[in-house]
Amino acid sequence: MTEPDLFDRRTVLAGMAGGGVASLAGCSFFQREDDGETETVDTDRAQSLAEEFAPTLYFDRNEEWYPTDPRPYESEQDERTVVDGFDALNGYVERGGGDDPPEPRAFYHVRQYEASSLAVVQYWFYSAFDQFTTNFHWHDWELLQVFVDTETEEPQLYVASAHSRSVPNNEFLDPDPDRRPRLLVELGSHSSGLSVNGDADRFQRFPLDGDIADITNSVVDGLEDVVTIPLAYGLPRDEGLKLPYAVPELDGDPLYEHDRLPSVDSSDLISDALTIRSFDDLRSPPTNLPDRETSDIFAFEGRAGEDADLAYDLVPTAELEHIEAFTGPQLSFEFRIPDFAEDLIASHITTTGVPWKSTRYDAPASDISERRHRQALSDRYEAIGEPSPFNQVIAKVTNTVTSDDAPDDEGVMTSDSPLEMFALLQSEPEAVPTFQGVAVLQDVPEGEHTFTINGAGVEPHSETVTVSGENETTVAGVEGEIPVVARENATKLEVDPSEADSELTNLAVEDDFAGRLYDAPLSGPDAVYVHEGGAFTTELRDSDDELGAVRVNPSDEERVRIDNPRTGKSSLATYLADLAEETSAQVAAVDDDRDDDDDDSDDGDSTGRSGGGQQNAVRGLANALDAVAEAARRAAEQAQAGERGNADQRLEAVANRLERVETRLAEARGSLPDGVANANDRRLEQARRRAEQARAAKKL
Repeated sequence: MTEPDLFDRRTVLAGMAGGGVASLAGCSFFQREDDGETETVDTDRAQSLAEEFAPTLYFDRNEEWYPTDPRPYESEQDERTVVDGFDALNGYVERGGGDDPPEPRAFYHVRQYEASSLAVVQYWFYSAFDQFTTNFHWHDWELLQVFVDTETEEPQLYVASAHSRSVPNNEFLDPDPDRRPRLLVELGSHSSGLSVNGDADRFQRFPLDGDIADITNSVVDGLEDVVTIPLAYGLPRDEGLKLPYAVPELDGDPLYEHDRLPSVDSSDLISDALTIRSFDDLRSPPTNLPDRETSDIFAFEGRAGEDADLAYDLVPTAELEHIEAFTGPQLSFEFRIPDFAEDLIASHITTTGVPWKSTRYDAPASDISERRHRQALSDRYEAIGEPSPFNQVIAKVTNTVTSDDAPDDEGVMTSDSPLEMFALLQSEPEAVPTFQGVAVLQDVPEGEHTFTINGAGVEPHSETVTVSGENETTVAGVEGEIPVVARENATKLEVDPSEADSELTNLAVEDDFAGRLYDAPLSGPDAVYVHEGGAFTTELRDSDDELGAVRVNPSDEERVRIDNPRTGKSSLATYLADLAEETSAQVAAVDDDRDDDDDDSDDGDSTGRSGGGQQNAVRGLANALDAVAEAARRAAEQAQAGERGNADQRLEAVANRLERVETRLAEARGSLPDGVANANDRRLEQARRRAEQARAAKKL
């Protein structure tokens, strides 16, 4: 992405903010034209239903923005009734803030599908501010919907809002009618995790100890090797993962320093123990974030016997419908995107939308994000249409670390990340968090998208994904896995296809031990962050399906640039020579160390048990690798000179000499450190594959 692209993107985002186009948490585009119309419900009946299913809310001990009433912060602007973000945040703190939450309140809205026994009770919760790790914004509306059969009086489905329309909601089909819904409110963002089982204040994605899970969302069919968990946001810190929070800024300064917020200081935001000022300030993901701990329980004041710290009252949303907008200027949010020339910054979300102007306000089923749940309601009620098709992008984000099986700084592996990351499609204005390391973006339009993963203390990852067809799941990364690298260990690998000898179309990166880590289309200057402790093969593919390869062993280099990238026989032969020379030097170093040990020995016997045959085997392996390097280097020179026949003969010699390497490796294995022996195994396999590709290459 070039500088003009960045300007255009920021302009679009700013325009969206100025126009009041922003998201409601969980707001979905899954509306079906064949859903039935809804109608209002008698006032007394609506209130009765709202009181019957009013949820109990469990808040984190570090929460600052509890559900309240926006009406005290109303003002008239341009002949419209609005709630200004400055007024709401400053007024909320003045009235008690997180220490003494003012006007604890929930708003309800009840609709019934015409000629149907299916009604929906909506509970809308307003907070004066949202502070999270992937975004923050003025105002916040969260929603729980209870689909209930008015004939049996039994709930059919709970739908609790996630972070955005792109993230699957927390949903539960056929909940126990004798157990009222509970919401586990995520710190700062107020995303709603469901709690319907016996463990009231903990989120359980899977059934445990004979109890049910808290959601009935399903795993994506056919992708069990990539994602093995039900697709729903959940509550990350209940699932053993950490999530740092960011400090919102306006015009480059912390929000609490703004002169329109005289009552707000840093203590009115999420605790410093959980926040970071800048992703760039961290060299590695934070590990000392505190665990979640329930502190305050909010319950409906009309329910007797409820064990709660604070009671909220229920008010119909009709009393708010005169409010036309929730306003506030765009806030800064750091989101770094890897680029060949530089790392770029984008800004994000500004404010919330207006519930009573959203589609789902009067079409509640449009917010169901689980196909199976919608299908179940469709089977029961004619008013609900069958699931609509939509596309989604999905990947599992992992952490790149050095491998214990490899020599020092010459091999990596991937492991589950201890920290949640976040994802962004650059065609969308909003980043979304991962859950258990899984990034899911739903309702993605067809076409080509830049998909970016970022997080605290890691370098960003970007790749191009192409979404095609209808009702498709596009798996990003390599077989669904995207490894990220801690900033302190990262090397930036740069490729500029404009300098290539052919039209490059794809870039892939493999490590000797971790295998393929990156594989994506290449259409312009690109940058991939790799772990400095790895030993990599960079693979290039061109429009004629010809391959090229470059050996990269970054050690402690901050940047590695591949100049004049090439494909074809010469490129692959050069790679083989580089790989063989690198491996020979590594083996020779083992032999040198053995010589030093023999020189220091008392008996001086280099032909005894500690030397002799073992030493000769190691030297024989190094010599065999040197022979491969020599033949490969000659093949590359002859290919560059246009001598196809001679080049192929040399490559045939490379293949034969690789057989000799295998024999020598078997003889020397007992004399090599485990890591070096393992590296030789993997590089021999890589060399055979690349030698075969070189012989098959049509391009010289």
